[in-house]
Amino acid sequence: MKSFFKRRDEDERSVSSSQILQSDSISVSSKTTTASSVSKKSGLIKCHVPFEQPVNPIKRPVVELDKEQQEKYDQLLAHFEKYITKDIPVNDQPNAPTHPILEEELSWLTKECFLRFLRATKWKLDAAIERIEDTMIWRRTFGVVNVPNHTDPNKLLTADLVAVENETGKNLIVGYDFDNRPCLYLRNGYQNTSASLRQVQHLVFMLERVIQYMPPGQDSLALLIDFKAAPAELNLSSKFPSLSISKQCLHILQSHYPERLGRGLFTNIPWIGYTFFKVVGPFIDPYTRLKTIYDQPFENFVPKEQLDKEFNGMLDFEYIHEVYWPKMNEIADKKKEVYMANFRKLESKIGLSEYDLRLEE
Repeated sequence: MKSFFKRRDEDERSVSSSQILQSDSISVSSKTTTASSVSKKSGLIKCHVPFEQPVNPIKRPVVELDKEQQEKYDQLLAHFEKYITKDIPVNDQPNAPTHPILEEELSWLTKECFLRFLRATKWKLDAAIERIEDTMIWRRTFGVVNVPNHTDPNKLLTADLVAVENETGKNLIVGYDFDNRPCLYLRNGYQNTSASLRQVQHLVFMLERVIQYMPPGQDSLALLIDFKAAPAELNLSSKFPSLSISKQCLHILQSHYPERLGRGLFTNIPWIGYTFFKVVGPFIDPYTRLKTIYDQPFENFVPKEQLDKEFNGMLDFEYIHEVYWPKMNEIADKKKEVYMANFRKLESKIGLSEYDLRLEE
């Protein structure tokens, strides 16, 4: 199941440290430090917060469809132009009340969204329609979308709801890979809670956040999973997720976030890990498995300027929850505001390009 990716020339990906330093100041334990600063002793870049932009240039992608694919896309778009004029259920319960489709939901129905579902269903039109409609209801049911006067505030996916799950920094958005995919790190050794629905909610919340970090021209993420145990003094669990939680997460990823995984990297896998992968393997679709890479150095895929020293990068990253968590959410909220402002400027139509929606002035 291993894959190999040829490294690019160092000259093509080099960038000066001054390009990636961030000037935000933080206050921790009555001490003021710089969010990212170069340590004179080590030459490493001190970092406490996510990066807002990738190292490599942003380019408009070229999407080429053959005649049959274009016809399928046009039919799908025409279907949803009618679909959005009616009210839809507020959740997946029988006889659930209905509510008009919200602006947030319209902005989700992009050209790339339609194409992701078409590719995931092997260009079967009816299957793509069904999956998109099911996903729209699921997003309301799971609390991804807030339907006024219907969504339970206690189930709405917010930073406050899942903050406790990330107090140890077990999930991190830090940096971009060589293809401008935002990197979402899952650090199994930093598990701080027992198996529960909130763990699944936390993962979905972080998925929604990392999608907001995607730059123009990129609609997939890099998932970097590190099984290394946390420092002993933290007294944290490094057990593998329960099978039920793993199956639920895989179902959500494959059903409602198709084509979002651009690359999955696994490192520091203990011997029992390979047994775990054999157990969950049947629940992973074959195309996703092709994107997974085992025990290859992260530096082969992520610029050193945005990679932690633990993986032979240039960052001296330290997770401080009171610093990272609000900043991560602040950056994501700002990017979402840009996305929605562009959506309105472009007449709030469905089928718009995510490249245009993500462009910042």
